[in-house]
Amino acid sequence: MNPKLQSLHPYPFEKLKTLLAGIEAPSAITAISLSVGEPKHAAPQVVVDSLLARLDGVAHSSGLGIYPGTKGIVALRQSIAEWLARRFKMPVQPDPERHILPVNGTREALFAFAQTVIDPANKPTVVMPNPFYQIYEGAALLAGAEPVFINCSADNGFAPDFASLSDADWQRCQLVYICTPNNPTGSVLGLDSLKELIALADRHDFVIASDECYSEIYADEDQPPPGLLQACAELGRDDFKRCMVFHSLSKRSNLPGLRSGFVAGDAAIIQQFLLYRTYHGSAMPIQHQWASATAWRDEEHVLDNRRQYREKFSAVTDILKPVMTFSQPDAGFYLWPQTPIGDDVFTRQLLATQNVAVVPGRYLARDTATGNPGEQRIRMALVAPLAQCKDAAQRIKHCIESL
Repeated sequence: MNPKLQSLHPYPFEKLKTLLAGIEAPSAITAISLSVGEPKHAAPQVVVDSLLARLDGVAHSSGLGIYPGTKGIVALRQSIAEWLARRFKMPVQPDPERHILPVNGTREALFAFAQTVIDPANKPTVVMPNPFYQIYEGAALLAGAEPVFINCSADNGFAPDFASLSDADWQRCQLVYICTPNNPTGSVLGLDSLKELIALADRHDFVIASDECYSEIYADEDQPPPGLLQACAELGRDDFKRCMVFHSLSKRSNLPGLRSGFVAGDAAIIQQFLLYRTYHGSAMPIQHQWASATAWRDEEHVLDNRRQYREKFSAVTDILKPVMTFSQPDAGFYLWPQTPIGDDVFTRQLLATQNVAVVPGRYLARDTATGNPGEQRIRMALVAPLAQCKDAAQRIKHCIESL
């Protein structure tokens, strides 16, 4: 067996299962889960129709009748290039042939990417925010690198302070994972911070992997979160050197089961990642590719998606503000409030008395010399219908008031 597997931490939801074992939630109250970030809004009908049409078209080799190519169909890569240029105000559109690669959702791509770019010689490191999406850590460990965490707390606006690492730290770094908008804090890195990170990458020769899968869920239509390729464009870096972005239809379009996303950026890295993925067998089904192209071209359903999340955030924050301390997230669909008692104890109490499931913040972060930035917080995914989110917020309030 690969000995590096022993270095992996249990996944947060495995830890949550162990934490909640033996608890008998009140059966008279309907269970509400705010623990898993799985979108529950309806899939856009235009995408469903596209998928069904391609499944019906297997006779003319547009669906189940052929092996899909790892690089993806031209129509999909073209729709992604157009979306990137439009969404991130890029004067030069990325080249669909050189800068874009479809992937089966960002989770597997974020993991596989480290296996492609990390050279395990000379004890490399992979820098990432803390708290973080655990795939970053697992990818680093299995690639033979050491994770280095930058704590993100309320004191620094939940954003990684890149200046907190020394030149010696950066010299060992081969890859930096950033998550903007962040899971779980909802913070967004501004263009100045992204440009600062690009300058560091040039100086110390590392690659930036920007996980932007929550970029299309935000509060202000006039202020969409910026992206790493947008920062490149403003710097005149049309080759996107050392920069890669990861996007998904799971959150943007409520299509987690489609397993569809893309990677875009540095053409030389894309070429090597394509080589890796060709051997890995990671090709998106043809009918999913056609449906994905339809999704990236349509913005109407995305506007409605944001509207629904705004309604839920407004309702939930109004209920919880009198009893909990939290910042309004810049983007994403998570709330990251402080808890009046230990986050793990509170999570058990909430399920035992109110039948509401959340995730303890400490499970989404790592202990460091300066503490665990997830302690005394919980992650609430506002993915359930509006009525359930309001009901859950009321129950959380009752739970706190009864302590």
